[in-house]
Amino acid sequence: MSKVKSYRIVLADDHELFRQDLRKIIDGMSGLKVVGEAGDGLELLKLIGSVSPQMAILDISMPKLRGIEAANEIEQKHSHIKVLILTIHKDDAYVRRAISVGAEGYVLKENIDRDLFPAISMIRQGQVFFPSLM
Repeated sequence: MSKVKSYRIVLADDHELFRQDLRKIIDGMSGLKVVGEAGDGLELLKLIGSVSPQMAILDISMPKLRGIEAANEIEQKHSHIKVLILTIHKDDAYVRRAISVGAEGYVLKENIDRDLFPAISMIRQGQVFFPSLM
């Protein structure tokens, strides 16, 4: 019987403790594996080339290269990688911008316990995840 490969995810957030906690949660789920972490958008783009993820989970507010710009770069250069925005920003303008650069999902950090795994699951299946922010 062949071993099922884990779905490979990279994390990008400028808060290291948040990334570490998120990594523990994701790695604890069957079939998911965090293969790298970045503290900013530029670091994320370099990391993608070396770890070949299937999904990038990233924050909007990061130094050097913000999440929206990093998501746009991923869409342009690595369109096979799915992008899930995980952020505190509730404003609809951020959601529209995320959609416009090709993100497949948008989850508020305050709703992470409810929305993270459904978002990952739906995006893996080729769907999108943009729940109402109200």
